[in-house]
Amino acid sequence: MKPYSAMVLAAGLGLRMRPLTDTQPKPMIDVAGQPLVDWALAHIADAGVERAVVNLHYLGEQIEAHLQHRTLPRIAFSPEDPVLETGGGIEHALVLLGPDPFFACNSDGLWLDGVQNALTRLAEAWQDGAMDGILLLHDPARAFGYDGPGDFNIASDGKLTRRSDGHADTTDKAYVFTGVQLLHPRLFTEAPGGVYSLNILYDRALANGRLFGLIHDGEWFHVGTPEARDETESWLIAHNLGVIS
Repeated sequence: MKPYSAMVLAAGLGLRMRPLTDTQPKPMIDVAGQPLVDWALAHIADAGVERAVVNLHYLGEQIEAHLQHRTLPRIAFSPEDPVLETGGGIEHALVLLGPDPFFACNSDGLWLDGVQNALTRLAEAWQDGAMDGILLLHDPARAFGYDGPGDFNIASDGKLTRRSDGHADTTDKAYVFTGVQLLHPRLFTEAPGGVYSLNILYDRALANGRLFGLIHDGEWFHVGTPEARDETESWLIAHNLGVIS
């Protein structure tokens, strides 16, 4: 299974990124030589995805101007007013994403692939009869810019439960959700519409045993604050992984 479409969630206000977001949207913040949105789109292009949908709200004209001539992947824009959050934003863009499973990723998560493109790994792990979504997870102890306890436990068959559930068939370790995922449009069947979080749909899929996870084998950086941006950039440059000459 090779997804044709992907979505980059780029409509947030970026309040925790102030003052960097006073004059530019969060996806346009430069990290080691290129904007956050370009880091995500590079992975999407590398996975062979032909079209990416980027939602827009706060200072969205800057993102549109930056991406309007990009051809790999081709870009479609999904303006929002008001901002619709993660669930509402993707539901609003379904007409552009098409009827098949699609990738979605947050614009404040920067990741480096391990042995294989992480998106390709998600696609290869996809089981259409069993899944409505599969989330890329990461070890919190190895995450940059994140100091929480994790979000999900993962069972031996890849099924997820919320960290607090204490399911008997899960590992003892909780993993953080990276914001990178592969979703089927059927996840949005009877979705509430309007402004809402993807967590509403995750909970329904969890209850039905149709939300799965895959543990990331590379690095992941949560670039949610100016300090996290600086730390991420320093690490990338130190490891010769930025694009700054």
